[in-house]
Amino acid sequence: MLTEHEGKRNHVYQIDGKWHLGIGRNVDADGGLGLTDEECAYLLDNDIVLYMREVANAFPWYNLMDETRQDVLVMMAFNLGLPRLRGFKLALASMEAGDYEESARQMLDSLWSRQLPERSAILAEMMRTGKYPE
Repeated sequence: MLTEHEGKRNHVYQIDGKWHLGIGRNVDADGGLGLTDEECAYLLDNDIVLYMREVANAFPWYNLMDETRQDVLVMMAFNLGLPRLRGFKLALASMEAGDYEESARQMLDSLWSRQLPERSAILAEMMRTGKYPE
């Protein structure tokens, strides 16, 4: 009955200046419920699965890489979106060829890297080495 009364929207929306989500969920920073840690983790898990599928479908060689390098591509897709990730043509070609050193160099030679230097440095190093940072 609540769904019927509140309605359902799949994107955030405002009622009386307060942000809501889904079925009447007040997520406004000023007095709303927001999301619990568990709800955030649930959404993230769903997003990771979505991006893993998208990346695997977009790049047939994705499944040939080790798990760490697959994770790098998923994290980049999460951050950039698949259309912008596709713009990393030289980095992607290097990944496909298994030249992870060059791929890491290409990742760092980008606007993305200049905008997010710490994040890009970590991901490029993971691509280069196939290892998570310690």
